[in-house]
Amino acid sequence: MKRSKKSLFQHLPDFLDWLEIEKGLASKTQENYHRFLERFINWLKMNHLENLKPHQLTPKHIWKYRVFLSRQHSPKTKKSLKRTTQNCYLVALRSLLTFFTERNIASLPPEKVKLPKGRKEKSIHFLNIDQIEKLLNIPNTSTERGLRDKAILETLFSTGVRVAELVALNREQIKIKEKTKDLEVGIVGKGGYPRTIYFSKRATHWLEEYLKTREDKEKALFINYKGCKPLTRLTTRSVDRIVKKYVIATGLPLHTSPHTIRHSFSTDLLMKGVDLRTIQEFLGHRSILTTQIYTHVTHKRLRDVHRKFHSGRNLTN
Repeated sequence: MKRSKKSLFQHLPDFLDWLEIEKGLASKTQENYHRFLERFINWLKMNHLENLKPHQLTPKHIWKYRVFLSRQHSPKTKKSLKRTTQNCYLVALRSLLTFFTERNIASLPPEKVKLPKGRKEKSIHFLNIDQIEKLLNIPNTSTERGLRDKAILETLFSTGVRVAELVALNREQIKIKEKTKDLEVGIVGKGGYPRTIYFSKRATHWLEEYLKTREDKEKALFINYKGCKPLTRLTTRSVDRIVKKYVIATGLPLHTSPHTIRHSFSTDLLMKGVDLRTIQEFLGHRSILTTQIYTHVTHKRLRDVHRKFHSGRNLTN
């Protein structure tokens, strides 16, 4: 491996290019990595290490940086940085070291950047099928806005799309097969990865009903009716507000959001026996590890099934 004459800071532009070209990360993700690494660079400057080169970085530096992160406070909450937030900064640094490895630049191995242990399992909020039905049936479909909201809620649950993917949909993508009423739409999801999303016949029906009201020429599938002339595409924030309005109206848990509906889509499939790999494809996850966050919600069901059907329950001593 060659020793670079550039400092860690000077390698940042090449690293960001690598994230885009080699890793295919979205611009927003690149911005986050840049922001996370800026804190590390600022820490280096605070300790008069701004000229530190990749091969000069040691485990001792990493340890001191971890101590620094653990003692930082969030500007919003004034509390210590959450362990998950600390991990984000360390993952970004680990990625930088991975970049050096792939470029044959002498540096500390990525695995030397240890993530804090004892991280709590991520809590997944989802609605059961009765709660979903209650939410889907609340919009007033006798109005244009109500039809739009009904189509939005049905689409979220039928496809499991992220809210950013939902608002990016265009009318020209909605090509419903007349005889079968089947609807499949190709989208480009998070990280620039393409996948197909599938609509139930129920969701397709409400999309059709909603589109019958559209006499405008706006290409966006879901538009804002809030006194906008010309009409504009709904934003992710707008969809959040729409969902929250119906959540309050139905008395569902206040933490319910568009992403909760995505979790509910995944959990519903899992509870019906769909394997994780298939759910991974539906959700557009790059790694099966991301999809595995849903497995714990079925543990109780599996235990109950085992108790009910396993032959061992009938055996006697």
